Formats: sequence, structure tokens, C-alpha cells
Amino acid sequence: MHTAYLAFGANLGDCLATFRTARRLLAEAEGVRVDGASSLYRTDAVGGPPGQPSYLNGVLQVATELSPEELLALGLDLEAHFGRERLEHWGPRTLDIDLLLYDKVLCDRPELTLPHPRLHQRRFVLAPLAELAADLRHPLLQRTIGELLADLDDPARVHRLPDPW
Repeated sequence: MHTAYLAFGANLGDCLATFRTARRLLAEAEGVRVDGASSLYRTDAVGGPPGQPSYLNGVLQVATELSPEELLALGLDLEAHFGRERLEHWGPRTLDIDLLLYDKVLCDRPELTLPHPRLHQRRFVLAPLAELAADLRHPLLQRTIGELLADLDDPARVHRLPDPW
């Protein structure tokens, strides 16, 4: 089994219900087991079109027999299931699932980059990821997730929510 971390984000529709259902569908997929879930975070939209609603964000830790490409495809299928449309870069979305890390795999291809290329720059990803794996080393930067979060210069406001998913 391989260990992977998936970031969830959404700012359209009932984001909490979407997250809960997508998590259940992910856990029901063959070759995938959800081993951990961060808290949920509310984050102001950064970049993209102005006037977007705030985002709901979280991270899941999974154990999987799927390859990175298969896990990415599963995430894209879940996005499509929930009506994700890619109309504009960093635009509003019903569900966004990013493959952040997959073991210590390094990959740089147009269809897949591991670790996620902006993982270390995003508080809304690092804060929930640090809950699950603060001591995990970023395979390229050789710094822990906790260190990356502590040193992050990101003005985004990230608020931890009490609701579990």
C-alpha cells in the first residue's frame, strides 16, 4: 500500500455535504482506504476572479493500491460527479481534488506533478496537511510540512472550523 494526501477545496453549493459524500465515495473505491482527515478550514478566495465566495478546504490521508495516475483519475472523476467545470483559472468550483503527495514519488509531467507544485506556498493546504503529517518531509525541499507552514509568508486568512467531515 502507498500513502497519499489529497487536498479538497470547494466554494459552490453545499461544500460540506459535497466533501462528506466525496470522502465516502473515495473510501468505497477499490484499492483506496481513507486513513485520516484533517479539520475543515474556511479560506478567503485568493487569486482568480474577484468576488468569489470563500472556500472550504481539507486534506485526506489515504492508503492506496492505485498508481498516482489512477488516484489522480479517481479524483478527477469525483470532481466531474459533483459538476466541476473548468471554465476559468482558479475560478469557483463545486469540488477540487489535488494529489499533494504520493509516498516520496517525484514526477514532473504535464498530466501529473508530484509533489504538488504549489503545496509549499498555500496555507489552506499546509494547515490541514500539518494536522495529519507535520513531520513528513517534502521530497524536494527536504523540510517538514510543519516547518514549511511555520515559515510560510502567505497573507491568506484560514479559519479552522468545528464541523467534522
